[in-house]
Amino acid sequence: MVVEEVGLKQRGSLSWGVRNLMRRKQVDSERGRGESSHGSPRQQLAKELSVIQLIAIGVGSTIGAGVYVLVGTVAREHSGPALTISFLIAGIAAALSAFCYAELASRCPSAGSAYHYSYICVGEGVAWLIGWALILEYTIGGSAVARGISPNLALFFGGPDSLPFFLARAQIPWFDIVVDPCAAILVLLVTALLCVGIKESSFVQGIVTIANVCVMLFVIIAGGYLGFQTGWVGYSVPSGYFPFGVNGMLAGSATVFFAYIGFDSVASTAEEVKNPQRDLPLGIGFALTICCSLYMLVSIVIVGLVPYYAMDPDTPISSAFSSHGMQWAVYIVTAGAVTALCSTLMGSILPQPRILMAMSRDGLLPSFFSDVNKRTQVPVKSTILTGICAAMLAFFMDVSALAGMVSVGTLLAFTIVAVSILILRYVPPDEVPLPSSLQESIHAVSVRFSQESDVENAKADVQTCKDKNEQCEDGISSSSNSEASVEDPLIEKQIVQDKVAEQKRRNVAALNIAFVCIGVLLLTSAASAAYLPSLLRYVACIIGGLLLLCGLIMLSWIDQDETRHSFGHTGGFICPFVPLLPICCILINVYLLINLGTGTWLRVSLWLVIGVLVYLFYGRTHSSLRDVVYVPTAHADEIYRSSSEIVA
Repeated sequence: MVVEEVGLKQRGSLSWGVRNLMRRKQVDSERGRGESSHGSPRQQLAKELSVIQLIAIGVGSTIGAGVYVLVGTVAREHSGPALTISFLIAGIAAALSAFCYAELASRCPSAGSAYHYSYICVGEGVAWLIGWALILEYTIGGSAVARGISPNLALFFGGPDSLPFFLARAQIPWFDIVVDPCAAILVLLVTALLCVGIKESSFVQGIVTIANVCVMLFVIIAGGYLGFQTGWVGYSVPSGYFPFGVNGMLAGSATVFFAYIGFDSVASTAEEVKNPQRDLPLGIGFALTICCSLYMLVSIVIVGLVPYYAMDPDTPISSAFSSHGMQWAVYIVTAGAVTALCSTLMGSILPQPRILMAMSRDGLLPSFFSDVNKRTQVPVKSTILTGICAAMLAFFMDVSALAGMVSVGTLLAFTIVAVSILILRYVPPDEVPLPSSLQESIHAVSVRFSQESDVENAKADVQTCKDKNEQCEDGISSSSNSEASVEDPLIEKQIVQDKVAEQKRRNVAALNIAFVCIGVLLLTSAASAAYLPSLLRYVACIIGGLLLLCGLIMLSWIDQDETRHSFGHTGGFICPFVPLLPICCILINVYLLINLGTGTWLRVSLWLVIGVLVYLFYGRTHSSLRDVVYVPTAHADEIYRSSSEIVA
């Protein structure tokens, strides 16, 4: 029987442990929203967000105070006057990930972002690691942002140490710990705001984001006026437009790329969007476009006002205005930095409760995290727990040294989202998990398909006997079906051939997707491993490049899967230039991952090991997919129609 054969084939070909890691869930549908994995009715988030609010969330989460510092650092050390091109290249690289996010967000509009997409396309094991890495990213990211607010806020009170005593930083004797009450209080205030409701919190974030954008517009307009008055002295340096060469400009692009991290927060709110198929791609696209435009315009102005080698690496924008007699502008720029940090803080804390909720819905975390408040329709318990953890970190720890760990979670998510696009287009899941409560309906449909298959085989036997002028030994009479049976064997043969050809295409596509991933890993690792002998590096680069090129050519040559048109929620954004675009996205993100540094990877590895233990001792045994039966997608609708049960 169809379903039983599939199950037996899986059990025979893969070990039990590997099957757990590779099991995939289906895209949320009306059928799949009846109950959570814990047996209680699944509570939905409020659908309150429109395009404007999504743009505010995206811009507010992306434009942090880093731009007020990066301009000086990158111009002095890497790009020089070519800083604008560095921002443009980094923006294009970020757009590759944005295209992939836009398609998956519109096809799979549920909470969880990259965790949710990888669970559908790749498997439970990878999805768990992505979700666990994102938890670390948002917790440390929020704490680091909060610690950066108090020094900027102190400038309004007269200086770095001028905050009121109950907000000022203080050192605890004997422990060498500098506590930051202001950072902790700000985290708790943002947490309280997020608990009120998504509509209210997005409104406040929109106001703060508008204030930040206004400050950046002031920098652009006032700085442009000064530039025309003084003749743009920064572009008249003797070393020219590329003082550090093209390589320096590209190194600057790699540095400022992290200034674009944040637009993925839009995808985490997918379940709260009124029209996700239309609004999510627009929100992601417009947010990234606005950020890139503002970054480029600010960099054009600032590197034109002051020669790149004379920039203050800590306060490049304020010092640029001060050098032209506008000392009062420091207060406006500082206000912009504070509003940017506050908006980024909201954008850091907002996604994490939704990821925790998605993981809890799938049974990988306790049901506590998936509880949604009936009045506000937000995951209040997860939000409060997230806020408390972030506030404690911000209060006790200087997490700036851990900032690189934030990049690991983001880049891993970007990479897996791009891989998910390749899987969706070439080898989308052809089986869906159904709960064991539908076993009776599954059995009935399986028996019916088996009987139909026997009838078709019998007709084929009749035709074969007629062609050979032999007496059929099974006694089947062809008197009533002789006309129908003339063509059935040919049709049956064609169907079998089509199935074999399609399975061959899927196998070739899966193999070449693996070639791409292995080739990218080899190429980027060898290119970055300066400690290896030159010959070994060249050989590894050549092998990796050939695997990558082979995978790209083969994926461009073979057809994409026809079922991609009906996968998930249709009618949304379609990522262009597949497979080239997602492969370029994978290459860029893996290269940045490899170059994050050994110390960062050691700290992240420790966190991931903890995550593996949590999965082994809890998530694996409580997963909502532990007792499901996988059936071919073509049979799922009929099984649902024959049963009154609702998918858990």
